[in-house]
Amino acid sequence: MLGYKQLWQIERVFWDLKHFIDIRPVYHRLEDRIRAHVLLCWLAMMLIRLAENEADRTGRQMRRDLRQLEVGIHETRSGEVWQSNRPTAEVEGLFQALGMKLPPRYLAIPTAGAAP
Repeated sequence: MLGYKQLWQIERVFWDLKHFIDIRPVYHRLEDRIRAHVLLCWLAMMLIRLAENEADRTGRQMRRDLRQLEVGIHETRSGEVWQSNRPTAEVEGLFQALGMKLPPRYLAIPTAGAAP
């Protein structure tokens, strides 16, 4: 009975796999590739469910919050500087709820004397 009541959650997860993760039909003929594809989909579903349970948010809410994180690439004479924007309170809360560190503000900085 409990399994039947949770059916809507399973259906939502599969809907998310097709839309949220943007999985498209993949046609495999070899058994090893079919098994690998199913395993990867299952792992993705499990990661989403674990994150939802830890953060007490839906996958859609987390995706909306994470879309606020952006990286800008700035061209300098020494090379490219990759810099993330300042995280919002929602993003900070999500990372904290998941026990993860926020990405560094500067992801790539050219070293002095590097060729452009």
